[in-house]
Amino acid sequence: MGMEAEDNRKKTDAPPDVDPQTPVLRISQLDALELDTSLEQLLWTQFSQCFQNCRPGLLTPLEPELKALLQLLLWRFTLYSNSATVGQSLLSLRYHNVLSTSPRYRPLTRRQKLGLALLTAGPRWLQERSHSLLLCLGSNSGASDGDRGVLQKSLRNCLIFVSGITQLAGLLNFLVFLGKGRHPVLAERIVGARAVFSKPNVTRDITYQYMNRELLWHGFAEFLIFLLPLINTRKLKTILSSIVFGGESAAGNGAAEGSGVWKECGLCGEWPTMPHTVGCQHVFCYYCIKSHSIADVSLTCPKCGAEAGPPEPVKMEVEMMGR
Repeated sequence: MGMEAEDNRKKTDAPPDVDPQTPVLRISQLDALELDTSLEQLLWTQFSQCFQNCRPGLLTPLEPELKALLQLLLWRFTLYSNSATVGQSLLSLRYHNVLSTSPRYRPLTRRQKLGLALLTAGPRWLQERSHSLLLCLGSNSGASDGDRGVLQKSLRNCLIFVSGITQLAGLLNFLVFLGKGRHPVLAERIVGARAVFSKPNVTRDITYQYMNRELLWHGFAEFLIFLLPLINTRKLKTILSSIVFGGESAAGNGAAEGSGVWKECGLCGEWPTMPHTVGCQHVFCYYCIKSHSIADVSLTCPKCGAEAGPPEPVKMEVEMMGR
């Protein structure tokens, strides 16, 4: 009898002493999803490096299909085998079949596992292939050019509408997940899969002090990413130089340079090509000062900090001296 019970347990793939009613932390479920995404990116990076010595763009025409194939291979050897992804296995989680009426743990059926794979890889592939599919459907319709354009436009609008509805449903599902702590992904809710602990009395070995430090660092990094493009570093450097060294030292340096300012561009440092000036004593290449003035309306001279006027060509007199 003991041998039969053990065989039945192996067939149902049910771990011992697992309580499906034990709630799983939301952060653990989200971390499992992040680990799965990182693993997929790592596999794709390793796979693409195998073809780095081939001609550029070799994998580009089939990139969506190759990514979907790698994701299906990963699904075959992880979720299909033991009802758990790689991220869930690292965090001692696995999927439980909520459609089962039994109060005990029940693994996912093959249909549920296949549904998870299709609902995960299918929309991503369809989104990456939508443009090519629309062109193929329009060219194979056999209609005239006008009707073909109307058909492509209608299909594109339908695809945009379906994509918007799917994203809205995913957002609503995530808001429900934040409230109830179950099904962070819409595909899990559709197929009836829920993450549970694969081992009893599992605790998260990450202190709240570390988590708070990570959250603060990520928030500060996002703030810097938003703030740095808004700062004119060249103008700030000029202002700081004028404050530190003072106006008199800047004038002294300008007098000491003498004719040296005419021998190099104030932006690139090379011999000025088509030399232009912006109202100060420094000279710039035409393309350097023109591109910077287009990018920055309130451009100042990086050398002396003077406000840049419209670029004007420099008239230089060259004296030929005989030997």
